[in-house]
Amino acid sequence: MGNICSALAFSQISISSENALIVIDMQQGLFRGPTSPHSAGAVLSNICLLIAKARQAQVPVFFARHTGPDDSPLSEQSPLTQLIPEMDVNVERDIVFIKKHPSCFRDTGLQLQLIQRGVKRVVIAGMKTEFCVDTTCRVASELGFRTVLISDAHTTMDNEFLSANEIIAHHNVTLAGPFVTLATADNLRFAPDE
Repeated sequence: MGNICSALAFSQISISSENALIVIDMQQGLFRGPTSPHSAGAVLSNICLLIAKARQAQVPVFFARHTGPDDSPLSEQSPLTQLIPEMDVNVERDIVFIKKHPSCFRDTGLQLQLIQRGVKRVVIAGMKTEFCVDTTCRVASELGFRTVLISDAHTTMDNEFLSANEIIAHHNVTLAGPFVTLATADNLRFAPDE
């Protein structure tokens, strides 16, 4: 597929921002696992668009990697937990952190890093809708962050009861209002006054 984000990349310096972008678990073992996620190409394009917008606005971009025990297929060193290259992650510019639970906040330094940067609003995208995306949206809201879920930039796979499309639509409706504001990748703005 090539590196579709690199052409959209902008330089970013470390500054205070009221906004942050959190991209959850866009890693080899999930995105390129045995079952392809719903609308994989469109979701990846939308995530790359969000990353480009964040970099242009000098908004910090946080990338979560879900890992398991050291002796498991999801160990921190495993190729399955490595972020997909199309996002053009640069560890000198971006913040990559490890999580071991569905919440990006549990047992990570994410909340502290957001507070230290003056972040008041978090924008969330990634995988999987009904697990880590859902949990992180709920916890972010509970912690007092204005939370935006990008309705066309999170994905999952079918399960035995629901199609991935139904899961995504259900979560967009369920989370909107009490937990998040919905936006699309196209209409999301990282303006200084947001």
